[in-house]
Amino acid sequence: MNTNIDAALKSFERLLLIMDELREKCPWDREQTLESLRTLTIEETYELADAITKNNTKELKKEIGDLLLHIVFYAKIGSETNDFTLDQIIDGLNEKLIYRHPHIFGETQAETSNDVKENWEKLKLKEKGGNKTVLAGIPKSMPSLIKAYRLQDKARGVGFDWKQREDVWEKVAEELGELQTEIAQADAEKSEAEFGDFLFSIINAARLYNINPDNALERTNTKFIQRFNYLEEQTIQKGIDLKHLTLEQMNIIWNEAKTKGL
Repeated sequence: MNTNIDAALKSFERLLLIMDELREKCPWDREQTLESLRTLTIEETYELADAITKNNTKELKKEIGDLLLHIVFYAKIGSETNDFTLDQIIDGLNEKLIYRHPHIFGETQAETSNDVKENWEKLKLKEKGGNKTVLAGIPKSMPSLIKAYRLQDKARGVGFDWKQREDVWEKVAEELGELQTEIAQADAEKSEAEFGDFLFSIINAARLYNINPDNALERTNTKFIQRFNYLEEQTIQKGIDLKHLTLEQMNIIWNEAKTKGL
């Protein structure tokens, strides 16, 4: 057996034993339910996403561990209620991976990652108990920006996409024009609807040009935070209240931040 796998199995076995001890003896762990863990799992997932964004491998290792703990916790609760066990979870995952990779474990040909994704979506529609429609399987609670990207990507998997990606810019321009028209008419409800259409078209453009819009926006968020923090720090050092600066004065310091690579 691969020594890395052997070591991982020993560590995983220890984790399961620790989970058994915690569930039996710790008052907090004993009280937890699927519902009580839900929000904590979401928080841990975002912390993992932050570590990935920061490319912090030390923090990444920690956050992966925290998320693994939650998976083991859910499996433990499931076994107590006789709904599912960890081995059933893993067996189901193994079978799904083999079924959805016929180009590895079967005779299907897939030369590119796009071929793989298209096969994946087709197989999901065929699975017993699987998705009944192309757009099924996307969580309703998923953040809207990521959801829009996934909806478009799933539709692309069955051929619903632009033939030439350059054509998307006409749609972006069209949606922007409709948004500007509704804003000019001061119709709040229609403006919101058109703004949504405009955002959807921009996300579509990002997908077509292999840009992850969520990652792109997060990079901009981080950049804004760094520059605004610099603006705030500079005013504090000079004993100036930020509220008393004009926009022009703020822009001077903002541009300083840009020259510093922030």
